[in-house]
Amino acid sequence: MTNNNDQLYISKVLKGDANAFAYVVNTYKNMVFSLAFKMTKNRVEAEEISQDTFIKAYKNLSKFKGDSKFSTWLYRIAYHTGLDAIKKNKKNNNTLEINEITFNQIKSVDNILEGIERKERAKIMNDCLDKLPKEERSIIWMFYYDELSLKEIIEITEFSEANIKVKLHRARKKLLAIVEENVAPEIINHYGRK
Repeated sequence: MTNNNDQLYISKVLKGDANAFAYVVNTYKNMVFSLAFKMTKNRVEAEEISQDTFIKAYKNLSKFKGDSKFSTWLYRIAYHTGLDAIKKNKKNNNTLEINEITFNQIKSVDNILEGIERKERAKIMNDCLDKLPKEERSIIWMFYYDELSLKEIIEITEFSEANIKVKLHRARKKLLAIVEENVAPEIINHYGRK
């Protein structure tokens, strides 16, 4: 949906056409669900977060001023709704200590996995991503998979630019440690280490 279409449907909703919001939901439901699922790793929770996100968006639609893309505004609501759900349900607090990792080791994540078939590589990365703490997994997901800019991530999370850069850097380091710990040593030796 282009920005013009976004604005057209938002205007219709604000004028009382509730059916116009169904088009917005259909357009963005996969994006919202994907983020919620990546944050919680639970389909039921992700569905609830998605529903809550669209309810909040509908109720607050008049507050959308068009300063950013509608998708960014909606993503922000989904992100904060997901964080609220996680805070309520902290039973799976996943923390991980890491050792100091050099830049060359961080760079080697790509080298380690370069020779593995694409599908296999995607599964390995998803499994490793799932082991990151939820907030860091979300930031990695936004930056690399959803290809959001730092500016959009800052707008969504409401963290400072410096904070996002630090969190992204730490998440990359933790991801490398997880990859090195979980990918078979013979694959690492064959593809990434001399």
